[in-house]
Amino acid sequence: MKVLLKNGEIVEKSFEEPEGKKAFWHTSAHVLAQAVKHLYPNTKCAIGPAIENGFYYDFDFDFSFTEEHLHTIEAEMKKIIKDSLSLQVYELTKEDALAYMQERGEQYKSELIQNLPSDEKISFYRQGGYAEFCAGPHITNTCQIKAVKLLSVAGAYWRGDEHNKMLTRIYGISFPKAAQLEEYLLMLEEAKLRDHRKLGKELGIFALFEEGAGLPFFLPKGIVLKNLLIDYWRKLHQKSGYQEISTPIMLNQQLWETSGHWEHYKEIMYTTVVDNTEYAIKPMSCPGGMLVYKQTPHSYRELPLRLAELGLVHRNEKSGQLHGLMRVREFMQDDAHIFMTQEQVIDEIKGVARLIDNVYKKFGFDYHVELSTQPENSIGSAGDWELATRALRNAMDSMDIPYSVNEGDGAFYGPKLDFHLKDSIGRTWQCGTIQLDFQLPQRFGAEYIGADGERHQPIMIHRVIFGSIERFIGILIEHYAGKFPVWLSPVQVKLLPVSDRYLSYADKILETLQSAGIRVEVDTRDEKLGYKIREAQLDKVPYIIIIGEKEQTNNTISVRQRDADAAKQDMGEMNPDELIALIRDNNACN
Repeated sequence: MKVLLKNGEIVEKSFEEPEGKKAFWHTSAHVLAQAVKHLYPNTKCAIGPAIENGFYYDFDFDFSFTEEHLHTIEAEMKKIIKDSLSLQVYELTKEDALAYMQERGEQYKSELIQNLPSDEKISFYRQGGYAEFCAGPHITNTCQIKAVKLLSVAGAYWRGDEHNKMLTRIYGISFPKAAQLEEYLLMLEEAKLRDHRKLGKELGIFALFEEGAGLPFFLPKGIVLKNLLIDYWRKLHQKSGYQEISTPIMLNQQLWETSGHWEHYKEIMYTTVVDNTEYAIKPMSCPGGMLVYKQTPHSYRELPLRLAELGLVHRNEKSGQLHGLMRVREFMQDDAHIFMTQEQVIDEIKGVARLIDNVYKKFGFDYHVELSTQPENSIGSAGDWELATRALRNAMDSMDIPYSVNEGDGAFYGPKLDFHLKDSIGRTWQCGTIQLDFQLPQRFGAEYIGADGERHQPIMIHRVIFGSIERFIGILIEHYAGKFPVWLSPVQVKLLPVSDRYLSYADKILETLQSAGIRVEVDTRDEKLGYKIREAQLDKVPYIIIIGEKEQTNNTISVRQRDADAAKQDMGEMNPDELIALIRDNNACN
């Protein structure tokens, strides 16, 4: 696939490459804008970028836009694609670019241009009779788009500011092959069935209320699930030499200024005033971890020092970005900070990478790694950034772990490795990260006494594995479609007495299983057995036990299993101890 850059250069990129996808979907967004302007000339265009899965464009329509209009626009897009329009790139001065957009009444484009430096040359891309200022890249011809689909409509404030006008955002997807679109649409249908917001409510895992937007409530079964993840996390970290700490939920402004977060993250931090001093509720735990490290002197013999924290953090996310458990304002981050000498850096990066690998394999995830390098808005010397970036590269290379490079997307204090896991229907989620930091130890004056008796500055790793416990639970709900593995199921066994005559025996089995540490419930409702079985299946319980006359007489249980073909679901009669042994085998979670 040929990709056109703003300097006029044409390069070959595969659609599977990030740059190829970006160019492909960016051009598709321009085709969308061209179609809208042809059909509805009075519409004002705002922005239309490529995103992780497809593209969108924001418009200001002069009529009430509904999803019904999507079919008309999509048909117009297909005509433009069929016309096989070549894309050309050219440059204008800021003055000429502004005049061009103002002449066409494009107020949003004009505002964007006005905010650019006065001496900047502005690149435009033209396809047929439609031209738009844009940094690119784009594919060279619309005919490369073989399949396109407009997916949905949403509201979006101009420039993400709720004080600005609400625009209409149209989302779409496109591919170089029709079969890819068909496969993607099938995935979307499956994703709807797995939607964690729907399943989370049906399974009694979590709830969201208007009284606390973006602040999830975990219900009894959700707390069981959350605690199982936390218990698993703790056991892993104890084995890996981590010490767990807990730091306060808010700390004063001076601390956040020292760490750099006040400058770089203030817009998403909640603040309050205590004793005439401004405090911030923590959006992350690293400054508190620095204070813990600094409270006592350290020798090189103590390093690496691995401090882990399940920290409750808050971030002021915009209301339009909130989404179930995936994007919230309060969440628990499985944070850890490792303090080490320069000689220990490679081994510690590899140790964290192995830990992440173990966790993702436990849940059945494949993953890929992305190295993000120095952003424009960063702190620290070029030399520190070069050392840190090389260390991350060397660690991955020595482990033969392939990775792609995401230029300029590192944290403000250091480069990072992001771990993107793939779920059971092929979607990717960025969860784990390893961030290498030379800056915070320096800003906080952290030290250790080296073998030479001199003071040295430690190097620091920031890392998470789950990322956010809440978000990871959302991902797991969708990954498993609510059918959690036996060890992770909030309820592992459901007892179904055939009638009230067998409640006493059911209670005896209940006590036996609970004594063995099995999570079990009894359905005592006066309902037919078939109804109870269907209800237990909807609850996605791994094992259903039928208790009737035969089982009571024989001191046995009849067991049905969830995760088997229909013909093998009925496991027949067995002794309760056999089921206990089976569940304990599945419960080996470390």
